[in-house]
Amino acid sequence: MNMTRIIQQRTTASPLGRVLASSAGVSVSKMLTAQLATAASGPPALQRQPVPKLSDTMQKLVRSIEPHVDADTLAGTKRATEQFAQPGAIGQKLQELLEQRAAKKDNWLADWWLRSAYMEYRDPVIVYSSPGLVFPRAAYRSLDEQLAYAAKIVSAALAYKMLIDGGKIKPEAMGKIPLDMSQYEKIFGTCRIPGRERDSVQFNPRSKHIVVACNNRYYQLNVFGPSGGLASEAQILAELKKIAGKENARQRLEPIGILTANHRDSWAKAYEVLVADPTNRSSVETIQKALFVLSIDREIPQKAGNDDIVTASDLLIHGGGSAVNGGNRWYDKTIQLVVAPNGINGLTYEHSPAEGQPIAVMTDFLIEYVNGGKHLNAVDQPELKAASVELPFNVTPEVRSAVDEASGFVDKLAADIQMDYLHFTDYGKGFIKTQRMSPDSYIQMAIQYAFYRLHRVPGAHYESAQTRMYLHGRTETIRSCSVESIAFARAMLEAGRDGRAKVEAMKAAINAHKAYVSMAIQGQGVDRHLLGLKLIAKENGIQLPELYSDKGLQRSAHMRLSTSQVASRYDAFMCYGPLTQDGYGCCYNPKEDDMWFGLSAFRSNPETDVARFRVSLREALKEMYEVLVHFGEKPKGKL
Repeated sequence: MNMTRIIQQRTTASPLGRVLASSAGVSVSKMLTAQLATAASGPPALQRQPVPKLSDTMQKLVRSIEPHVDADTLAGTKRATEQFAQPGAIGQKLQELLEQRAAKKDNWLADWWLRSAYMEYRDPVIVYSSPGLVFPRAAYRSLDEQLAYAAKIVSAALAYKMLIDGGKIKPEAMGKIPLDMSQYEKIFGTCRIPGRERDSVQFNPRSKHIVVACNNRYYQLNVFGPSGGLASEAQILAELKKIAGKENARQRLEPIGILTANHRDSWAKAYEVLVADPTNRSSVETIQKALFVLSIDREIPQKAGNDDIVTASDLLIHGGGSAVNGGNRWYDKTIQLVVAPNGINGLTYEHSPAEGQPIAVMTDFLIEYVNGGKHLNAVDQPELKAASVELPFNVTPEVRSAVDEASGFVDKLAADIQMDYLHFTDYGKGFIKTQRMSPDSYIQMAIQYAFYRLHRVPGAHYESAQTRMYLHGRTETIRSCSVESIAFARAMLEAGRDGRAKVEAMKAAINAHKAYVSMAIQGQGVDRHLLGLKLIAKENGIQLPELYSDKGLQRSAHMRLSTSQVASRYDAFMCYGPLTQDGYGCCYNPKEDDMWFGLSAFRSNPETDVARFRVSLREALKEMYEVLVHFGEKPKGKL
């Protein structure tokens, strides 16, 4: 999800300008034909992801562990890494096997990563895996206005789907290095399928329908006709009115969708029971094959002390629980657009097919489309009249029991996760750039400092780096907690420390972070290599080496800070739960003059409090600014 140093190369200054027509009657085929004429010739060749040198990884590992342990523990880690990597030792044998795998694969990590990070991950997708993306609040209040907005956002998503299908998403680059674009093709029509011990992923990119969830009911809504005609926004709105109109006069159903939010093994067992019924199987398969899900939500009762933005975060992470909108979802779908009352809207996405980059680019597109009054197709398609149909479910006692179990689980989790946000308006990345500093590295050090000033201990710190410069590249971990970051935090807290010394400590920490970022985006970090060595041992029936039980390694991998940058031009931000029970989630959108942070922690943990962390983060950003204003670079001109 990290956007560090990624240069977005869009089709035009306004992505909609050359694709959409604001006047009625302009055909989709003509627009796509015009776009094809100007599209790039073809995707550039990408390199294979390399396997890092074993000795390099061991050195970086020891360095990254140093802030978290005492001298004796660090000495033990050094001995463990030396024994692991010495000639003839187990590490060298695993390294050779991994290099042999890399020689045969387009990407030695890609299928392993999908399997180990997602398909075999057994915690529920809500809170632990699937992020929510909070959109700017929209200006609708009534049900009719809510449905009109929903029709517009569906039309926008279909426009983006047409861009992907027509090859109009211009390749992105990091400087002059092209990036892998395959994740964009997995946004629509993709669904995770539960399985015992391991899930799978199903792709249906040529699907012709979406699914609308309303009042815990599901409706198939055809948006492409048999001959390829696309439903107009007016047609979509008419169907949404029929659906919502029915629901206003009818009782809510059992929250079948809550099953998808349960622990994955529990969902897999319930799935087998659910689809044993032919009617249920047909309905489930229709949902799985949909391009995406649109959830038309009912209002969430606002908790005391929460504002609409916190409410939106709750909505997009867990739906407010089983009694509110938690069952008005199908969390296995890659994309779920959520349109709630009173202007609250956004999306939740299942993380396994794609990182945040394609989702963030799509988000900007959707918001610009809605705000710009564009229309992909203003011509009704006669073949799509009366296109929506309800998907029935037979709720047996066994299914009802599974729903009750999932509801209890989700309600407990929803009550435990504490969502919050910080909209920091004192300055943004514009000021940071005047100091000749990387905005991402600066913000990462602010997060480090905020944690340290609150807890007075180093916090192991995960930031996601994209490795899309390689074919099928996904991510590498940036270990943001470093010797330099802790020295910086301590310098800032030392009352008698000279301001210039604080600036120098800040620069050293930022430069150390930048250096790790550079390694990570080239696939030269620590964590994915260690994972590869572990998995190659498993595949070859080799006992897990003692290094993996090393105390220092375990401490450095207990990531109390889970962070990422997901940039948007708008007042939007991504949010997700912490990686550890005693940690924080912190996703940020740095804009030119302000910054948005989506924050989270668990209420049940006595060591963490998201409200206190928000205050500490705000104060850290202010303190860094004050030091730089007095002792840093002197900005030229008006900020």
